[in-house]
Amino acid sequence: LDHRTDYSAAYAGFRWPELDTFNWALDHFDPMAQGNERPALWIVGEDGSEERHSFAELSARSNQVANWLRAQGVRRGDHVLLMLGNESALWEAMLGLMKLGAVMVPATTLLARNDLEDRFARGNVRHVICGAAHTAKFDELPGDYTRIAVGGAPGWRDFAASRGADRHFAPEAPTRATDPLLLYFTSGTTSLPKLVLHSHQSYPVGHLSTMYWIGLQPGDIHLNISSPGWAKHAWSCFFAPWNAGACVFIYNYA
Repeated sequence: LDHRTDYSAAYAGFRWPELDTFNWALDHFDPMAQGNERPALWIVGEDGSEERHSFAELSARSNQVANWLRAQGVRRGDHVLLMLGNESALWEAMLGLMKLGAVMVPATTLLARNDLEDRFARGNVRHVICGAAHTAKFDELPGDYTRIAVGGAPGWRDFAASRGADRHFAPEAPTRATDPLLLYFTSGTTSLPKLVLHSHQSYPVGHLSTMYWIGLQPGDIHLNISSPGWAKHAWSCFFAPWNAGACVFIYNYA
């Protein structure tokens, strides 16, 4: 941040953090968010709707999500498939799952049944958080997995119930920097998608470089047009802006 316009100084002075225990949501986001009423997430819809959430609000809200998901049976190390659009629940769920130590399996809403079957099998999915518009894709996917819907759906637990949970969260154990955080499936352009694992260190810390090259500073507003479910969305709609204390801006269009 100090040497955004001086690459030589930035390069000469930079050292990769050497981490033992590390949880980006608990150790970086929450301290940054304490008492911080600056906008962290700003979503504008093509229908004219608009919502803004501060860092402090998202910190407390993600505590509620973490506590509620724990009550639904989500445990450290469990694999959770996320199929959500650009809606506030996506950011709340990502922060909450990270605090729990669960492993996120992001999924684009474009997936069909055979794609989901593959992700369930190779991704060892135990829980699903899905937008209500896409719950029908799971109707014929058997298995004993937790079904959570954003927007409410018959037979699915309603994500909105998390708003009744405690706004204070206490982790059950420290998170190791090498613990798994994200399981991404590549696009599979020429063959079946590859499964790529990222740890609590590799993604948040690795995207200090993304933050630097984008040039983000605290208080900036950053627009990135990637769709949820793809890795670029996490780079530039989650880690890089919030590494800098900048605001994620989303124009939510079809």
